[in-house]
Amino acid sequence: MTDRTFSRRAALVTLGAGLGAPALLRAEPAPMARRNISSFARQDWRDHFDRLGKAVIVADTSSRALHFWSGDGTDYRIYPTSVPISEDLTKRGYTEVVRKKVGPDWTPTPSMVERNPDLRYMPPGPGNPLGTHAMYLSWPAYLIHGTHDTRKIGRPSSDGCIGLYNDMIAELYDITPIGTRVRII
Repeated sequence: MTDRTFSRRAALVTLGAGLGAPALLRAEPAPMARRNISSFARQDWRDHFDRLGKAVIVADTSSRALHFWSGDGTDYRIYPTSVPISEDLTKRGYTEVVRKKVGPDWTPTPSMVERNPDLRYMPPGPGNPLGTHAMYLSWPAYLIHGTHDTRKIGRPSSDGCIGLYNDMIAELYDITPIGTRVRII
């Protein structure tokens, strides 16, 4: 029995190595648009803004990624996000961070309550849909915030906001000054 198991494993290893070798020989250099394993396309802030100012953020709803550049351009970071669940809840354009809060509370908008009458105000804590940190935009009821429900990241799952893992929104919160310009694409 041991010889048979070994033979099967040996055959699989040999077959796997044989199939992988041609792919290695055909490998080509990476294209100019750099992508990581999550398919996030690297953005350039100059495609969206004329200058950096305090800092800039581009939230790309199609790739579900948020891009951050510091005011001096030396710090570029990219984060996976959740995005609005439908096109009619997706607001695109230019805005800015006008307020920040650690431990935000949450009040559903009238349209949310219309769709789900059971929704109620939530204080900060584990059940709060805004997670541990929130950055409020100049558009009313639109935020960049954390989430306690990690299943939402990488999916269309919000009512208009851009959501990040709690540890990532905490990092972004710390480096994002009030007045950071934001573009949602």
